[in-house]
This record gives sequence, C-alpha cells and structure tokens, in this order.
Amino acid sequence: MKKINLGLLFGGRSCEHEVSVISARSILQAIDRRKYAVSLIGIDKAGHWRLADGDDLDALLSGGEVAARPPPGGGDSTGAAAGRPVTLDLHHHGNLSVAGPPPAAGRHLLPALDVVFPALHGTFGEDGTLQGVLEMAGVPYIGCGVAASALAMDKTLAKKVFHAAGIPQAPHIDITAPQWRRAPADIMRRCETRLGWPEFVKPANLGSSVGVSKAHDPGELKGAVELALRFDAKIVIEQSMENCREVECAVLGHAGDARASVVGEIIPGAEFYDYTTKYLDDKSELVVPAKIPGPVAERVRELSVKAFREIGGDGLARVDFLVGRDTGQVTLNEINTLPGFTPISMYPRLWAASGVPYPELIDRLIELALQTHRGKAKLQRAIEPGDWPGD
Repeated sequence: MKKINLGLLFGGRSCEHEVSVISARSILQAIDRRKYAVSLIGIDKAGHWRLADGDDLDALLSGGEVAARPPPGGGDSTGAAAGRPVTLDLHHHGNLSVAGPPPAAGRHLLPALDVVFPALHGTFGEDGTLQGVLEMAGVPYIGCGVAASALAMDKTLAKKVFHAAGIPQAPHIDITAPQWRRAPADIMRRCETRLGWPEFVKPANLGSSVGVSKAHDPGELKGAVELALRFDAKIVIEQSMENCREVECAVLGHAGDARASVVGEIIPGAEFYDYTTKYLDDKSELVVPAKIPGPVAERVRELSVKAFREIGGDGLARVDFLVGRDTGQVTLNEINTLPGFTPISMYPRLWAASGVPYPELIDRLIELALQTHRGKAKLQRAIEPGDWPGD
C-alpha cells in the first residue's frame, strides 16, 4: 500500500514556537511509519520554511527552536545542520518548491504533500492565516478551517458567538490598546465595578497562557494590562471564577457529528495554570478522568460539542471549562482548535482514556482532513449556463 505523504509543520512565528517543537517531536514518535512518509517542515521565527533531509527533527533545531535561516554567504548562523529552504507552491496542489543551489537557476518541485499536520500553536499557526495558505495551495490539512480557526483564536469574537448560543461564560470586558492609552483610569474603574477582584487579563489572540496574569487589585491590574498589550493590541479582562476546578474535554470529528472525550481535570501547581506550570515544571497534576459527578461531566461534554459546532469546527478542538466546587456550575473558559500534542498534553491523553490511543488518533485526524478536502473538491467553483433560474 502506498504511503501517505504527510507534511508535519512546526515552529512558526509565535510565542508558542518552542511548544510547537515539542508537539512535533511527540507526533513524530507516535505516527505509524508503515502508513505515512513524513516530511518535516520547520518554520523559524522569521517565517522561513526549512525541509529536513530525512526525518531528523534535531537537524532543523538549535536550542529547542527551528534554526534561523543561514546568512547569504553560506553556512549556518546557529551552528545547526539546517535543512533546505522551501516554500509551498500555490499552483501545484501541495508541492513544496525548493530553490536550486548556485549556479543552478530556477526552482524545482518536490513530491506533493497528501496532507499537512500543522502542529503550530498561536498566531500564524492556528489563527486561520496558515489555513488560508493551505486552502490556496489546495492541500488537505488537519484541523479547523480558516473561519473557525480565526474565530476561536480571537477570544473577544468567540465570546460573542458563545454568548449568542447561550453558553455560560465568566463576565468580561474587552479593550483595545488605543482605548487603554486614551482612558486607563476609566477602564480600571469599569473593571472594578463590573468584575470585582480578582480578575484575569489575557491577550485576545494567544494561547498557552502567554501574557496572562491574575490581578488582585488596581495596581496589579495596570501591570497585567501592560503585559498583555505587549503580545496583542486587543485584550480580555475576565472576572475570576473563584473556588472552581479547571477541567478540559477533547472533541473529534466534523461539526455535525463530533464526539467528546472523557473529561480531565487540571490541578495547577500555582495560583493558576500559567505557562510555567504547563511546560517548565512538573508541579501540576492532570487527572483523567476527572473526579467530578457524572451529570457535571456530561454537561461539560455536551457544551464542548456545542461550542465546537457553534464556531463551525472541523477535525479537533480542546474545550476548557471552570466547574464550581460547591455548585457544580459549568462555565466555558475557551476553545483551542490546535491543542498541544506534547507528551503531557491533555488532548491525546483524554482520547487515550476514551479508547483512542495516540497512533489511532493521528489516523483519525488524517482521515477527517482527507474527508473534508474531498467534500470541498466536489463544490462547484464556476458558474455554468443554466445555473440561474430563468436561464
């Protein structure tokens, strides 16, 4: 049986670059090489694409990130054995295009990718921009499409959709950098009046808790806002839901027939589940399945599928909730359309506990991507005579 040529994309122009590299390493270890020929494509922090020769991921890395592009005079500025510079050719349906070394002229095409696994987190990876490039190239890819990716990435827009759908969320205020510069005192008074203390401050378009702070008073709020605005020009300030448990649920499938995994709980090793506790220390505990009442778990699973459907999701998502310890009230925190695939990540762990081991999960995600692409390929892209009534 002919192997499927899978392009594994990782790295990227995001604060979550290093997390993406860890995800790629985990996927590479789990994938069934009898079924897939893997093309490793690292994107450095400047946005340059580099193709590994073979499947040596470390050859593309330097210090845990994709090696920078070699200087024009030749050689590698990082000392890493970086791969060939490539681009995704938008006219040949998934072919990678590589420039020939001097004195050769022009470019040549490498074998086309059958499907892409964009193991990129954050901006320029899960926000719809990369998905648009892959759509233009006509290549199937794992995960949500352009609109769903962009919507889920922007917390302010996603919250509006979830509010319209009647999905419970924490009270919040959205502000932009110009609003903050124009009237910081007014915004701080409004936050204190409407939200009380403590409050969470988050960049609207990032994940992995990058730039997220918990503010307990006006002084901390000012610093938290300034920090979040370093990462995004739009931020969300939320009422902190105290005395709650943090739980997560994984979704797999198309929007119309998605299914939810068992529910898992995160017990943070700090006041909240920040970047350090997620990736840099081992103080947090992940409990799968979560030790919560059955009806509460079922409510989480129900709302996970509903949130996925409301954004028009496809393929996969991880949906995060807060559950009141005393009340059992379920509140949506956010939805993540390209969750981490690191060895400690909840998404593969939740599906493993639901009877779908990691290698099989990758198989299912690839098949979903190919199904979506086949459906799009059947759509008519030109107007033919007789298409309009009365023709």
